[in-house]
Amino acid sequence: MTSRRVLIVMPALNESASVASVIEQVKRALPDGDLLVVDDGSVDDTARLARAAGAEVARLAVNLGVGGAMRTGFRYAAARGYDVVVQVDADGQHDPDELDALLRGLDDADIVIGSRFAGKGSYKASGPRKYAMVALSLVFSRLAKTKLTDVTSGFKAMGPRAIRLFAGYYPAEYLGDTVESLVMAIRAKLTIKEIPVVMRERAGGTPSHSPVKSAVYLSRAGLALLLALVRRRPAVDSSDSA
Repeated sequence: MTSRRVLIVMPALNESASVASVIEQVKRALPDGDLLVVDDGSVDDTARLARAAGAEVARLAVNLGVGGAMRTGFRYAAARGYDVVVQVDADGQHDPDELDALLRGLDDADIVIGSRFAGKGSYKASGPRKYAMVALSLVFSRLAKTKLTDVTSGFKAMGPRAIRLFAGYYPAEYLGDTVESLVMAIRAKLTIKEIPVVMRERAGGTPSHSPVKSAVYLSRAGLALLLALVRRRPAVDSSDSA
């Protein structure tokens, strides 16, 4: 629907090598959308380059992680009356050419996840990360009563009900922005679906997960899921339309 006001929220930590190029690509793919870069405590030129490329910039004084950055984005969107928030990484892995498909998915869902494993592209995970993703996908498919193959994907589009939910609270803990936020959405009776997307290689910068972090990914993912299932968080009125 072209009448929806769309805000692209781009968390960025020391992404000076790629942020301007990603902004340019997003603007080309979605010229009617607005773009907010949340500079998550960067110590390089990320904020300056993002402004020069035409994005609005919110600077966080300290690094809060993707969850903290997205919480800022959701509150910005709610305060300004946006209908849709789309999360796009600043490192170039999320292909802006997939934005239109994500937005179309919101016609019958509250949250649309861009999946790396739903049959498009050649992205592959390995080691502990692969096992964690498989286990989480099985659990969340059961919880959401729909097949989900990539619950840790950060490439997501969220409609009005999701914006209201996440503006009130959005988890900032490690993996909370994916695992716990989806548990919250399911408990709030939001409709979740995924579409296949292509994920690209990083355009620059340093990956956020070191080999050491990857080795403990499975246990942390399980802990994040357990905490999400026992916590109680705010909900939205399930009678609202998507």
